[in-house]
Amino acid sequence: MKVQWCVFTKLPFNLVIAVAGLPRRVTVAGLPSLPRWVTVAEAQSIHREAVLSPSSSPVAKQDSSGRRNPNRAPSSPPVTKPSPAESNSRMSSSELLPTSNEVPSERTPLIGGEIVKSAVRSSMDSGVLTKPPPHPRSKKRKVHSTNVGATPGATPTNPSPSTVETDEEDSKDEANEGNRKPSRPRSLTWEHFTRDPKSKPSHPRAKCNWCGASYACDSHRNGTTNMHYHLLNQCKKFPRESGDPSQTILTFQQKKEGEGVFTAVTFDAEMCRKALARMIIVDELPFKFVEGEGFRFYMSIVQPRFPLPGRITVAKDCWNLYISEKNRLKTVFKQPNQSICLTTDCWTSVQNLNYMCLTAHYIDHDWKLQKRIINFCLIKNHKGETIGRKIERCLLGWGISRVFTITVDNTSSNDTAISYLRTRMEDWNLHPLKGEHLHVRCCAHILNLVVNDGLKEMHESISKIRNAIRYVRASPSRMNRFKNFIKEARIQDKCTVQLDVPTRWNSTYTMLESGLKFQKAFKRLGERDTEYALMQGGIPRNIDWDNAKHFMEFLKIFHDVTKSVSGSLLVTSSQYFHEFCKILRVFKASCGSRDPLLGSMAERMKLKYDKYWGNIKNINMMIFVAVILDPRYKLKFVNFSFEKLYDKDDADFLGAKVKETFSKMFECYMNANNGGRSFTSTTMDGASDVGVPDSDMVGDFFKEVHFHEIINKNEVDLYLMDGLEKPGDQNTFDILNWWKVNSSKYPILSQIARDVLAMPVSTVASESAFSTGGRVLNNYRSY
Repeated sequence: MKVQWCVFTKLPFNLVIAVAGLPRRVTVAGLPSLPRWVTVAEAQSIHREAVLSPSSSPVAKQDSSGRRNPNRAPSSPPVTKPSPAESNSRMSSSELLPTSNEVPSERTPLIGGEIVKSAVRSSMDSGVLTKPPPHPRSKKRKVHSTNVGATPGATPTNPSPSTVETDEEDSKDEANEGNRKPSRPRSLTWEHFTRDPKSKPSHPRAKCNWCGASYACDSHRNGTTNMHYHLLNQCKKFPRESGDPSQTILTFQQKKEGEGVFTAVTFDAEMCRKALARMIIVDELPFKFVEGEGFRFYMSIVQPRFPLPGRITVAKDCWNLYISEKNRLKTVFKQPNQSICLTTDCWTSVQNLNYMCLTAHYIDHDWKLQKRIINFCLIKNHKGETIGRKIERCLLGWGISRVFTITVDNTSSNDTAISYLRTRMEDWNLHPLKGEHLHVRCCAHILNLVVNDGLKEMHESISKIRNAIRYVRASPSRMNRFKNFIKEARIQDKCTVQLDVPTRWNSTYTMLESGLKFQKAFKRLGERDTEYALMQGGIPRNIDWDNAKHFMEFLKIFHDVTKSVSGSLLVTSSQYFHEFCKILRVFKASCGSRDPLLGSMAERMKLKYDKYWGNIKNINMMIFVAVILDPRYKLKFVNFSFEKLYDKDDADFLGAKVKETFSKMFECYMNANNGGRSFTSTTMDGASDVGVPDSDMVGDFFKEVHFHEIINKNEVDLYLMDGLEKPGDQNTFDILNWWKVNSSKYPILSQIARDVLAMPVSTVASESAFSTGGRVLNNYRSY
C-alpha cells in the first residue's frame, strides 16, 4: 500500500497540506525527476540523500551585483544536519503517525500546534514546497478547504476553513487520481478497431477496420479479448502473418521481355482477388480452376496469407469486375465530343446457333486508340433487319449517342442493316455528320473476294504441290520420314509444311511459301519413295516449283496489304489509301504482263475490284480524308496519286470531290461547336477572364482583327498551307501524338481527326472474337 509522504518533513502530505492550508497538488522544487507520490521506502531514501548533501537544498542565490533575485522565494535559515539520535527519534515517531482519516491529537508533539506550522512555513520559505504554475487554460475559482481527512465534529484545534485559489485541473486530478494504480498501456487491438459513434454510451461497440465486424468494447464488462480473438481467428482480411500490413517490400517487376523496374509493393487481399478474377477472364479459365489441388498448393507457397476463394466467389468477382468496367466505359461514352466507330460480324456455331459480335473503336481524350467488345449475343437469323435491331438495342443500352461509322462485310444483309440504322439514328444520333458516311465496307473482305476470284481457275502446278503436302501429312510415319530427308538436305528451317483450306486464299499463299522452303526434301522423297512417285496426278517438277514461285510473289502483295489493314490496335484508316494505290499499280502492270498466267489472273481480279471500288461513289470518302489528316501527306499527296492512277479529268474530279468533302466536314463540326463562333467565343472568354474591361478599345480592336482573320482564313486553309512533316521512319511516327500536341492549334480539325483516325477499315476485330469463341463454344459449351 502506498502512503503519501512529504520528503523533507517526513510527514504525510494530507496532514501537512491540511495544517498549512495549501492545495493538494504540490511539487518538490529542485528535484524535477521526483514523482508526485512516493512510498515510505522511497521517501526515506530520498530524505537520507537530502540530509547527507545540504547543498541540494535550494537557497536564494545572489547575482553578480550582490542583489537578490526578485523572482526567487526568500531564503530560510541554513538547514543543519540532524544528529543520528534525532533521525532515529523522527523515524520511530513516523511509525506512529495517524492515517489520513484520523484527527491529529494535541498529545502528539511532532504534529500538533506550532511545530508543524513552523516546519511547513520553513520548507515553503526555502523553496522546498512550492505551488505549481497554473495551467494556461485553467480557471481560478474559490473553494473552501477544511481539514483533509477530518471527520464531522472535529476538534477546535484544527484550523478553521479558509478560502484558497486552486486550479480546476487540480480538483479533477484529485478526484480522478487519488490512490488509483497507474493505468495499463493501451491494447494493440485498438490499432485495428474503431469505436462506433452510433453505439449507446452505456453499451459502447467497436468496428474492425478490416472487415467491419462489430463487437462490444466496454472496458469493465467486455475488455478486448473478443476483438483480439476476432483478429487472430475470424477476420478474413486481416494479415495475421505480417506485423504491419502497410509495410512495403521492394521487388523487381518485369514489364516486357528483358525489361523491368524495382517497385515497392504491399500485400492486399482485395487486389489479389481482383487480379485472380481478371486472370480467369483473360485466360478463358473455368471457375473451378481455383479449386484445383495444384493451384492451391502453388498459392500456398507463393502467398500463404491470401485466402483462396471458391468457384462461386470467383464467379461473383468476375461479374462484379464486368459491372465496374461497364460503368466506367459508359462514363467514357457519355463524355462530350466522344464519337464511336463500330465493327460487327456474325457467325454460326457447330450447333447452328447464330451469334453476333459488336466492337466499339474510339480515341480517348489522351489520344490513345481503344477497342472494346460491347456485345456478344445470340441472334435469331442473319437477316439485315434482325441485325439492325440488335445493334440499335445495344447502343441504347450503353447510352451511345454519337456514332460515326459502322464497318461491315460485303453482304446484302449488312446493307439492309445499315439502311435500317441510318433511318433510326436520325432522331438520336448527335454526331455532326448525322450518319452521312456511316457505311464502311471491310477492305480485307474485298481483297479476299478479289484474290479468290483470281484463283478460281487453279493452275495444275498449285494442285500438284497441294497433293504432295497432303501425302506427307497423311500419317506420322510419313512425316518422320520427310523430316529425315530435311536433315539430309541440311535445311535449317524448323517449321513444317502447311496445307491450305478452300475458303482462305492467304492459306494458299502460306502453303506455297512453306512448300518452296522444302523443295529439296520433296525431290529426295520422290527418288526414294515409290508410292509417292506413283501418286495420282503426278509429283511436282521443277517447272511447277517455278510457277509456284511466281504465284507466291504475286500473292505476297495482297497478303501484306491484308495484314496491314487488319490491325485493330493501330491506326489503319490513314494507311489504307497507300495500299489502295499499290493494288491499282499492280493491276495496271500485271494486266499487260507477258506471262499469260499472271495476266489472266490479274484481269479477273481487276474486274472484281472494279465491282466494289471502280466507281468513286462506292468508296467511303473518309478513306481519303484520313490521308489529308496525316501531316506527312495532306491533300497534296492525294492529288498526286490521283494524277498517277487516273486520267486528268478523273483525277481533277476526284481531287475536287475529296476537298469538298473535307471542307463540308469542317463546317459541320464548326457549326456543332457553339453555333459556328467557337474561335471568337473562346478568345473573348479568355480576354474577359484575365480582367479586360468591356470598354477597353485596345482589347476590342484585337478581338475584331482576330475575328476577321478567322473568317478570311479558317483552320483548313491554315493546316493545308503549313509545311509537311518529314516522313522519316513510318514505324516511329505517331500520328495520334502529333494531333495531341497540335490540338490547341487546330481545335476543330483535331475533333475531326479523333473521329476519322479511329475508323477501322476491316472487321478483323470482331472476327477475332469468333476465333476465341471457336475454342470455347464447342459441342458441349455452346450456350
